[in-house]
Amino acid sequence: MSLVKIFSGSGSEYLAEKICRAYGKALGKVTHTQFSDGEMTVSFDESVRGCDVFLIQSTFPPADNLMELLLLIDAAKRASSTTITVVMPYFGYARQDRKDKPRVPISSKLVANLLTAAGAQRIITCDLHAGQIQGFFEFPVDHLYGSAIFIPYLQTLEFGKLVFAAPDVGAMGRARGFSSYFEDSEIVVCDKHRKKANEVASMKVIGDVEGADVVILDDLIDTAGTITTAAGVIMENGANSVRAVVTHPILSGPAHDRINDSALEELVVTDSIPLKEESEKIKVLTCADLFAKAIRKIHDHESISSLFI
Repeated sequence: MSLVKIFSGSGSEYLAEKICRAYGKALGKVTHTQFSDGEMTVSFDESVRGCDVFLIQSTFPPADNLMELLLLIDAAKRASSTTITVVMPYFGYARQDRKDKPRVPISSKLVANLLTAAGAQRIITCDLHAGQIQGFFEFPVDHLYGSAIFIPYLQTLEFGKLVFAAPDVGAMGRARGFSSYFEDSEIVVCDKHRKKANEVASMKVIGDVEGADVVILDDLIDTAGTITTAAGVIMENGANSVRAVVTHPILSGPAHDRINDSALEELVVTDSIPLKEESEKIKVLTCADLFAKAIRKIHDHESISSLFI
């Protein structure tokens, strides 16, 4: 069986080190070089010939993170690695998964094409913004779920009447999935209307949250407008408490101020993206163990279905 070697882009080294500790293997050495004009290059500091190479990098902004990943893939291919698996905890550009108006790109498809052209042969990711993005690839996609991390945590908390809230109709499937693991829990949906991206014009709750402990579920949180607005509306409708569980903490612009000033009891996220700043309301759960198990099972040619919740 081929030797496993794990490397990381510079944007996700903090997570790659955790994954390697969980896997029981040292993180491979990579030299990242940047020229004075901003152009970058990478080089592996050890042989990868005949190895199963796993490249860890989330593609959050800036775009250099994606470019660096493409360079790592190309370098591994040209260095005669046996297989190249991209470990992308957060898949950037996933929100652009369709043409929602004329003359716009389908950027997530473009990213899939770039990864394929560079030489990737498999991708492991978590909580895609839209599950059908898996169909943009012509090679295996292992789509892990943050519920495997969040459900055990939620089960340690004490709830009265538990209600899972979807911040929009698209999140109903996620809410239903979580609810199936908590007896007598209920589901509500927040109906929102946007005037433009990152700005919620109005919102109302469809369902009963009176006297309930509410958990809002989503795959990512960017400016925090949707979730903090939903939390406020939920509390206005008589909820006992409200918290949010979100996989990818983009947290750009006014996000931290909105969270700190919101009705949220806590925001629970993973470390798929590094936090820009700390907050007493933000709790981070690591996804390192989940990805380490996936890497081991893929290398051993075992089913990874046991990792799904």
